[in-house]
Amino acid sequence: MDFKFEIEGGNFSKAGTASSEVKKILKQLNVDPKLIKRVVVALYEAEVNVVAHAYEGNVIVNISVERIQIMVSDIGPGIPDVEKAMVQGFSTASKEVREMGFGAGMGLPNIKKNTDEMNIITEVGKGTKVELINYL
Repeated sequence: MDFKFEIEGGNFSKAGTASSEVKKILKQLNVDPKLIKRVVVALYEAEVNVVAHAYEGNVIVNISVERIQIMVSDIGPGIPDVEKAMVQGFSTASKEVREMGFGAGMGLPNIKKNTDEMNIITEVGKGTKVELINYL
């Protein structure tokens, strides 16, 4: 089954909407609570990255009997150096984003820690796609 959510760049008041909805869906499907937590943490971090860095984005969640696959795509600046972006504490977030308590440079490392597989496809000046996979 597939679910789709839109993400509005810059709108921090709506950040977490997709992860909250996915949490409800996974609870209804009786997924292991530990796995739900991992999925929701990873998705929330990905959502906040879109809100903080991109103009807009979307989330497509595919739930099957063997895995939960999430694709988070955005239209934005892209990631100039993925290897550097994976380092805890490295951040390109604006001063305004940091002052709101976001942009500490933990997003991508936390996503990786909470997924079984993570793949990043990015093009500077165009946008980024982050695939999150957790196996059931």
